[in-house]
Amino acid sequence: MIKDNKIWVGNDDKGENIFLLPNMANRHGLVAGATGTGKTVTLKVLAESFSDMGVPVFMADVKGDVAGMIAPGEDSENMRERIARFGLAEAGFTYQGYPVNMWDIFGETGIPLRTTVSEVGPMLLARILDLNELQTDVLNVIFRIADDNNLLLTDTKDLKAMFNYVGEHSAELAAEYGKIQSNTLGAMTRAVVALEMAGGEDFFAEPALNINDWLTVGAGGKGMINILDSSSLINNGRLYATFLLWLLSELFEMLPEVGDLDKPKLVFFFDEAHLLFNDAPKVLLDKIEQVVKLIRSKGVGIYFCTQNPRDIPDGVLAQLNNKIEHALRAYTPAEQKAVKAAAQSFRENPEFDTYEAIMALGTGEAIASFLDESGTPGIAQKAYILPPQSRMGAVTQGEREQAVKGSLLYSKYAQYVDNDSAYEFFLRMGMSQAEAQAAEQQRPEPTLPGMQQGYGSYQQNYGAGQQGYGAGGEQYAGGMPQQQADPYAGLSKEQIKELKKQERARKRAVNSVGNSVAGTIGREVGKTFGSTFGKFGKTFGGNVGASIGRGLFSTLFKR
Repeated sequence: MIKDNKIWVGNDDKGENIFLLPNMANRHGLVAGATGTGKTVTLKVLAESFSDMGVPVFMADVKGDVAGMIAPGEDSENMRERIARFGLAEAGFTYQGYPVNMWDIFGETGIPLRTTVSEVGPMLLARILDLNELQTDVLNVIFRIADDNNLLLTDTKDLKAMFNYVGEHSAELAAEYGKIQSNTLGAMTRAVVALEMAGGEDFFAEPALNINDWLTVGAGGKGMINILDSSSLINNGRLYATFLLWLLSELFEMLPEVGDLDKPKLVFFFDEAHLLFNDAPKVLLDKIEQVVKLIRSKGVGIYFCTQNPRDIPDGVLAQLNNKIEHALRAYTPAEQKAVKAAAQSFRENPEFDTYEAIMALGTGEAIASFLDESGTPGIAQKAYILPPQSRMGAVTQGEREQAVKGSLLYSKYAQYVDNDSAYEFFLRMGMSQAEAQAAEQQRPEPTLPGMQQGYGSYQQNYGAGQQGYGAGGEQYAGGMPQQQADPYAGLSKEQIKELKKQERARKRAVNSVGNSVAGTIGREVGKTFGSTFGKFGKTFGGNVGASIGRGLFSTLFKR
């Protein structure tokens, strides 16, 4: 709840209010505790408070009960006792639901949440695929080849097409990019197939998520709460962790520097945070630590939720300044050592022993420490956490469907789109003229007025007898001159500029990759004729043949 423009988290054992200051909320935080100690309720109380302040929120719903925030809480004897205990009625406590967008990577229980292979990048993708060091280096090289040839890597089909292309042209690519073994590419392809079977085929697709769609408010100016259904996703820990890390990277790259604000622009709650760091290579851990350190200056607060603080690397843990520690249980010497470490991370309160207090906490109780106005960590306080205003349990299937389809973002992301990318480009390279024309006729209808989608931004056919261009811009079909229609008619300057940019990129890709194919064909022909003159003639003839092949390709397909 909001009280005196501060986030009211709970009361201490003397009945005094305990607050989290909004202008310190972007200094990140930690919510920890054993199973069943009340972590989820604490997350919901914090998320409701941020939403009340107009701050958008992201939450991962691992157990399915976070989605209940869409509905008002239900009255009960226990709730009435808690309301009276905290004096919530006088503070304006009411049962209420919150504006929620429900997401699901698999598109089954929420709005489909997707991104592209290119946006995830080779480092995070290598972790999803569980690649070794050599394979990770090769993946980086393949991304470089795609970038150099302006080939879009959207989905897993594109990735496998790039693997296949690199394998077939490894000899030509070796001089510039190094030799790539076919068995390495084979292992990587199998990893991609395994990822597809685990749901990666749904995740890597378009339309990709636009992070700006999460920086919105709902009815009454409340911050939108974006809930990712992770009940199935959590079974694939690598995909879950990599998705969350991708979100952080996207926010870090997209948002401008804003410094310290009166309240955050966005707050993330990462449940089961240990999955982010399990088996992560050092280079990835360094990246996470860097993003966590720097993203606060962009107005983003990150709150990790886990069972034990030791699940978080020390470099990241040191950045989490607002702490809520629920009960920890210690039955072994190692567990007792972990509790002592958690207790030592708090400023000592002379009124109680923090170690003993953590061990004796009940459900809904915690040891809390928040930053004060000067940014100094407060002393440890025993806190009794407030109850949430929204429903504590899960939602029904009907409520979920209504929430998903009633969202303004459902129409934007619900329909899968298979845009023209690397896979389609390589597919056309292997087609005959008739096959390419047949494929062209099956492409979707134009999405912009006055335009026709083809190999680039608008349709052009190169087959003999199809069409030619005469002086003065006249188009000839069947020997009769016809005035060529303006392909940019009815478009804005920005649309025209973007379409021309896409066409230039497509030309570069055709020239670069096409020349490679033509060079390969020409080289083999040259080798055949040159073999008559021995080894030197074979080598020389191959090089000449490659040059002639590229020249013919350039002449035949010059635009």
